[in-house]
Amino acid sequence: MNGPYNTESVDDYLKAILELAGPEEERVTGNALAQHLGVRAASVTGMLQKLAAQKPSFVKYEKHHGVRLTASGKMRALEVLRHHRLLERYLHDFLDYSWDEVHDEAERLEHFISEKLEDRIAAKLGDPETDPHGHPIPERNGTLPVRHEMPLSSLACGLPAVVGSVSDRDSSVLREMARLGLKPGVRITVEAGTRSASLLVRIADRPDPVRLNQALASGISVIAG
Repeated sequence: MNGPYNTESVDDYLKAILELAGPEEERVTGNALAQHLGVRAASVTGMLQKLAAQKPSFVKYEKHHGVRLTASGKMRALEVLRHHRLLERYLHDFLDYSWDEVHDEAERLEHFISEKLEDRIAAKLGDPETDPHGHPIPERNGTLPVRHEMPLSSLACGLPAVVGSVSDRDSSVLREMARLGLKPGVRITVEAGTRSASLLVRIADRPDPVRLNQALASGISVIAG
């Protein structure tokens, strides 16, 4: 993708907008982007103005009304996201990285792999559907499969569910999830009890329920049934 703003930073912005907008492709606020990327709000405004002004533009941006990706911006974001999640899976499955290490490594590499290398990684992996954290990998044609997940905190007590995906943004939380066996595909049930500060959950075949604090519980999405 050629252009004066085709940098790692641009890719990071487009990917962040894609993730924050969600399946409904809602408008994303500058403040949400600043928080997600760990940068100042003024820096976000400047970058969004540049991305909106270039031809073809990657975003549609109105100050105080948020930002949306254009068709070309969405395709670029999905391409980078595909690179990232394929790399995470490759690092995890073939190079023995733990699932709390792969995110940062993939962040560094995602901007630089060629389409040829992307295709070879995908073929070597057998065209996987998800990364190690359960997030769907965009297909080669730019399609992102929709997963019908809900936050663990929204799951009704006693209703069986399966862990669909977990947040990859905090390595210490991921290490604790791994210790508890909270990985995609594991069955989980919320037990009756207080829900304000923590959740009491039964994980797979563990004999006793476990209490999860907000940091853990908020990073888990489940598929009911």
